[in-house]
Amino acid sequence: MPETYVSITSVPQDRGGDPAYELVERKGVGHPDTMCDAIAERASRYYARYCVEHFGRVAHHWFDKVLLFGGEATIDFGEGELTKPYTVLYAGKGAYRFGDRPIPLEEILFRAAADTLAEVTTGFVPERHLTVRCEIVDHQGSGRGHSRYRPRDLDDLTEIGDTSLVSNDCNLLHGYYPLSTLEAMVYGAEQLINGPDFKAANPDTGWDVKVFGSRRDDEYRMIVNMPFLARHIDSMETYLRRKAECRAQVARFLETAFGVVPDLLFNPTDRNNRPYLTALGSVADTGDVGVVGRGNRLNGLITPMRSMSIEAPAGKNPLDHTGKLYGVLAHQLAQEISEILGLPVDTHIFTSKEARLDQPDEVVVEVHGEVDEEHRAQAHALVTKRLAAMGDVTRRLVFDGITMW
Repeated sequence: MPETYVSITSVPQDRGGDPAYELVERKGVGHPDTMCDAIAERASRYYARYCVEHFGRVAHHWFDKVLLFGGEATIDFGEGELTKPYTVLYAGKGAYRFGDRPIPLEEILFRAAADTLAEVTTGFVPERHLTVRCEIVDHQGSGRGHSRYRPRDLDDLTEIGDTSLVSNDCNLLHGYYPLSTLEAMVYGAEQLINGPDFKAANPDTGWDVKVFGSRRDDEYRMIVNMPFLARHIDSMETYLRRKAECRAQVARFLETAFGVVPDLLFNPTDRNNRPYLTALGSVADTGDVGVVGRGNRLNGLITPMRSMSIEAPAGKNPLDHTGKLYGVLAHQLAQEISEILGLPVDTHIFTSKEARLDQPDEVVVEVHGEVDEEHRAQAHALVTKRLAAMGDVTRRLVFDGITMW
C-alpha cells in the first residue's frame, strides 16, 4: 500500500487579515438540526462506552440518520406548554446482541435523546415530552456473514486503536485555523446566549438561537434570532423591553471581546408584530423538524466562503469512519500547525476506501505565508505523528466527547 502523500505548501498570505467580504452562520444548540447532531453523537458515544465497559471492545454501528419531529404547544403571552411530545427517529445499523448477551440499544437511544434535549430546553420532562422510534437494523452486508452487526465473539468486535483498521469509505475533509473575527463573533454570540451565565441572568430566554454575520471591509452586521419562554412574557411591551435588554448585553459582549460594534438586529420576525415565543425554548415546540447534517460543520459554523466538507460526522462509527475521524484530525492539525508557525493554516485530507487509518492517500497543509525548512519539517513530523495515533481520536470521541456542532 503506498505511503501517504504529505505536502506542506506556502500560499499567498491573503488571510493575514480578514477577507474583503464574509458571510457566516451558526445554528445554536436549541435548533432542531443541532439537536439531531448532538443526539446522534451522544447515542454513538453511549453505545460505544457500553460495549467497552461490558465487552472490552466496540460493536460496529452508525446512528447518523436521526430526525426530530417537533411537538405541539399552546403558546401565548403568559402561557407556554408542550401538549404533544417531540419524536426522535433513529435509523441506521447496530448490534442488538453480543453472542447471547443482549445490548440494551433502545434504552441507550432513549437516554441519549433525553439527556441531550434536557440540556438544550427549559422544563423538558422526558417521560412527558419525548417519544423515540428505533429503526436501527442489524442486517449484514455482502460477504460479511455474522461478524459486524451480529457479533459472536471478541474477534467480531473492534478494539480501539487496532492498527489493522482501514477507512470505511472514500472521504475528503478540510480544516482551518484561526477563525476570522466575524466567525469568532458569530460563534461567541451564540455561546454567550446559551451559556450558563447569560441563562442564569435571563432565565426567560430560549435556546433555539440562530446567528448570522456579514462583513464588508470594516462594516459588521449581525442578526440574532433568540426566542423567549412564553410563560415569562406577559405582553408585547414586556417582550420588547426584554428583547432590548438582551440585545444590549450581546452588544456589550461583542464590543468588549472583539472591539467591534456591529449593526445588530434582534428577532427580525417581530417587525411584523410576531414575537418570538416558545414553550420550551425551541421551534421544535411547534412541529419544526430537524435532521443530522443540515446545520453547522464540524467547527460549529456554516462558512460557505471557506473550504468546507459536507460530511455529517455526528453519530458515525468512531473507529473507522474517516469522514468523522479525519474531519476532527483536519481541524486539530490546522490549529496545532498554525500555533507552531504563527500563520493561518488550511488542511485537506483525502482517503480512498480500505486505506489504512494511518495512511490516507493525501494530506495537504496550506500555510498562508512563507515557511522555512525547519518549520516545514516540524509540520510534516506533526502530521506523521497524529496519523500514527488515530486511536487517540477515537478515544477522545468515545470517552471525552468532541463537540461537532
